[in-house]
Amino acid sequence: MTELNIIKMLAEEGNMRKAAERLFLSQPALSQRLQSIEKEWETQLFIRSQKGLVPTPAGEQVIAYAREAIMKREEVFETITSMVDRVHGTLKIACASIVGQNWLPQVLKEYVEVYPDAQISLMTGWSSEIVKALYEKEAHVGIVRGQIDWKSRKTHLFRDQLYLVDREITSIEELKETNRPFIQFKSDSNYHMEIQNWWSLHFVQNPGHQITVDQIETCKQLALNGIGYAILPSITLTGDEAVNKIPLLNNEEEFELTRDTWLIGYESSFELKQVEAFAQIVQKHAERLRNNS
Repeated sequence: MTELNIIKMLAEEGNMRKAAERLFLSQPALSQRLQSIEKEWETQLFIRSQKGLVPTPAGEQVIAYAREAIMKREEVFETITSMVDRVHGTLKIACASIVGQNWLPQVLKEYVEVYPDAQISLMTGWSSEIVKALYEKEAHVGIVRGQIDWKSRKTHLFRDQLYLVDREITSIEELKETNRPFIQFKSDSNYHMEIQNWWSLHFVQNPGHQITVDQIETCKQLALNGIGYAILPSITLTGDEAVNKIPLLNNEEEFELTRDTWLIGYESSFELKQVEAFAQIVQKHAERLRNNS
């Protein structure tokens, strides 16, 4: 375990015990390594307190150096590994949470079976966070939802429909009279804007009673248990749920309200063999989903 990795891990965890667990070291051994590192830098890098580890001003500089050096090493290693035929190295994916929970696992299952030598680093979040991770080179590729402004490679994967889901409501018209709560989950601004625009086109007033939760799975379970109604994308529904699923229509011509999913990244990233291999498997699974929908 290099000194730079130790510094980076201590900064991420802010806790000696948690950092030691991730580094597979004992706390005394990690403390001794940190003392040696600080002696080499001739300054204190972290302040120890009951609340954890707090970087000193000098420590912040060393942490930034460590992160940059580790990232640069990974880039060089990836370039070297892309020169040989075998697919290995680290594949860094940033994926929208909804896709990461409901669709990506089957893609990664095939990927690790076909390319067992490749390592995977996966982060999930809102689409805006995915784009930010690509800009900051924290990920090779991103899987995002909705309308995304991306100037480099952008491949459409699939389009899923939005449904009103409830155990009692059977038509959109019933929303004008119902007292049932509207259950919403926190998401990126584009998703909420689409829902708000749809609502304003169909109704004069906002929902009278609302429940907001932090995760889409929580929102889904509340709706499935009859607590209220929710608007969910079809990617989150298996078809076996004991609820009414009413498609949202977005204009007088009754076009269905949908949500697009995209694979994005810089062209240079797709030149890496582990990324190219992932893109091929992703597009194969996306085509299968489109054909089955």
